[in-house]
Amino acid sequence: MDDVWILLALIAALTGGTTDALTKKALQLHDEYTIAWLRQLIVVLLLSPCLFFIPMPSLDGDFYKACLFALPFEVIAYILYMKAIKISPLSLTVPFLSLTPVVLIIIPYVLLGELVSYWGGIGIVMIAFGSYTLNLKEIGKGFLEPVRAIGKETGSVFMITVAVIYGLTNTLGKEAINHSSALFFGVIYNLVFFIVVSPVIFKIGKIHTHGRICKESLKISVLPGLFAAVTTIFYTIAMSLANVAYTVSVCRLSLLVGVMYGHFLFKETGFRERLTGTILMLIGFMIIVLEQGGS
Repeated sequence: MDDVWILLALIAALTGGTTDALTKKALQLHDEYTIAWLRQLIVVLLLSPCLFFIPMPSLDGDFYKACLFALPFEVIAYILYMKAIKISPLSLTVPFLSLTPVVLIIIPYVLLGELVSYWGGIGIVMIAFGSYTLNLKEIGKGFLEPVRAIGKETGSVFMITVAVIYGLTNTLGKEAINHSSALFFGVIYNLVFFIVVSPVIFKIGKIHTHGRICKESLKISVLPGLFAAVTTIFYTIAMSLANVAYTVSVCRLSLLVGVMYGHFLFKETGFRERLTGTILMLIGFMIIVLEQGGS
């Protein structure tokens, strides 16, 4: 039972990768702000009824502090993420999200006292390194091109900031889970985040004028929202059972699911070029699994 978190995290990676693929398909027909808001709306509509069945945990000041501190950063990360992918090429921004697992080696230790072992750290770094290389298929100027672009691409700076913020918010999420319960936190946090971020999305995305919400956009957001809700459930439970750095790193395998969807569903090229990153991520995953099994 000690390793059940691995299965839960793998399920979260599968459903998370499916969410990304379905969202990408929706974005081919509608603007990013409308889809982002509608997807989160579906998540809230699906998760909120769970509050009637989840036992109410005893909440203390640490729970409220963690949530209240994390939410503003979560909104900032969301805005910066949307701006990054809007103003800069994906190939020069998305690779930097691989920094989050590395950041999680440090922040949870400082805030929660969660220590990553030597081999666990190697596994995390390999998954992060593999996820970095997965997103380089469109770059013809070399492995360091995203790094060189930092001074020229504002979007790259934004995405680096996002990666670091996610390291912080994931750690604070684990703290909130420790002082409540996994499912309660997953539902409440998504609900409050939706309430807080909605006016921001409507303002910066100008949804009321340019991204009109219609039956078609709502319909195409249902499946991404459904899988995002399922991901939340498995992800939060997995995080409650294991080291946050390990959990997030395993969930990062959702990128591999995305590669498969990209190849078979969207007929994307570069599948062979991504083989190196895939192998690195799988090796990193096996190191974490073996390290946890031996601990």
